[in-house]
Amino acid sequence: MNLGNLARDIFTRIRFDSMEYITLVLDFIRHIDIYLGKIVESYGILVYAFIALIIFCEVGLVVTPFLPGDSMLFAIGAMCATGAMDISIVLVAFPIAAVCGDNFNRFLGAKIGHRAFAKGTGKIFNTHNYNKAHGFFEKYGPKAVTICRFMPFFRTYVPFVAGMSGMGFRVFFLWSILGGVGWVFLCIFAGYFFGNIPFIKEHFEMVIVLLICIPAIPAAVEWIKHRRKSN
Repeated sequence: MNLGNLARDIFTRIRFDSMEYITLVLDFIRHIDIYLGKIVESYGILVYAFIALIIFCEVGLVVTPFLPGDSMLFAIGAMCATGAMDISIVLVAFPIAAVCGDNFNRFLGAKIGHRAFAKGTGKIFNTHNYNKAHGFFEKYGPKAVTICRFMPFFRTYVPFVAGMSGMGFRVFFLWSILGGVGWVFLCIFAGYFFGNIPFIKEHFEMVIVLLICIPAIPAAVEWIKHRRKSN
């Protein structure tokens, strides 16, 4: 096999593996209720710790805003309604994970924020993202910590910028509790009361996809505006 054929074979395999991975991710998103049910059956109490870790990382690590949040909690709420998951554990463990993620993010912002945004040209830590998050924080003040919890992108960056701006721990902690608890309760009870309605249950995958796509609309609009300005 010559070098050209070898390169073509490797590229084809990589492309196939990538498509297979994307297909698996999309399948998990569309059938998140089924997969979670199987995981709970297999691993029991460990599932709660794993989901709590996802919730913590989604906002706590800055670089993982792509992790499922609203849609996952909605599916969990629907499972709680059927008794597949314990709602008392969910309503205690997951708000704690959300609040801890917020405060860890603020801590990172206070310690390494200015160094992270020093170049201002990275894919995540760039001037555009900083200006958007900082503008949001300046507009709403401490309330931004609570408001941003319900908004993708902002819930990842605002705590980080709050730390950079020197927002005190006590003030931030109180607003993060309000946002973290409110967000988890809203998503869980939405799934609990509406997730098992026959129409929604029959079209559950469509509902989950909408829960993922709808919050992304404002970000897409902003991106289009930014592209037009650049052009």
